[in-house]
Amino acid sequence: MISVLIADDEQPAIDELAFLLGQDPRVGVIHQASSGAEAIRLLTREPVDAAFLDIHMPGLTGFDLARALARFEHRPVLVFVTADEEGALEAFDLAAVDYLLKPVRAERLQRSVGRIAEALKIGSPSNPAPADTAQPEVIAVTLGGTTRMIRRDEVRYVQAQGDYARLHTEEASYLVRVPMADLERQWADAGFVRVHRSYLVALGHVSRVRLGADHPSVTVGGAELPVSRRLLPALRDRLETAILRARP
Repeated sequence: MISVLIADDEQPAIDELAFLLGQDPRVGVIHQASSGAEAIRLLTREPVDAAFLDIHMPGLTGFDLARALARFEHRPVLVFVTADEEGALEAFDLAAVDYLLKPVRAERLQRSVGRIAEALKIGSPSNPAPADTAQPEVIAVTLGGTTRMIRRDEVRYVQAQGDYARLHTEEASYLVRVPMADLERQWADAGFVRVHRSYLVALGHVSRVRLGADHPSVTVGGAELPVSRRLLPALRDRLETAILRARP
């Protein structure tokens, strides 16, 4: 069971988040604090596994609180919860595992709890993280004039658009100024494979393959993408390798 702290200066926001977290069977005790100072006092008495921090609190902000927690022997996993997209870059600089926008949706919160559970498992005393364990890569993207961060493992496939690339996730798509050839080279070790001059797919998100058909294709997140004849042999090899690695 994961013990959590919610720090927010608005009680209705605390109540809503506490209610949603209480529906998740992975969550146990839920502590509450209405200010950064109160959160510090609580954490000196009762260490918790994860902290959901509002950014814009009077006195100690969520970012101030995160920096203070870095000095704690038992530092909780951090998730920022805010109505402001502008703080995403700083949030990930502070090693947050997630950045939730208000109003928080139940299904989105479940994914955050999953990330917390993953972080706690990797870093637990009985299963310590190797010194060279890499955190999931995050990418800065722009949407509606604001910058936010997404994790690379959220990207299902990439679509070439001239000198740009469009990253498709479950929730949205984002345009980044990176050539497809650069992403193909940089992300090869992360399970991404080129299937067409216009598409790079994450093998982990492929739900269906039709490689023997007249028009070979792969299905990723509900989108059926073409596979070029030239790239078909390389895709077969990657799929066979992935299957062999998955065998017990």
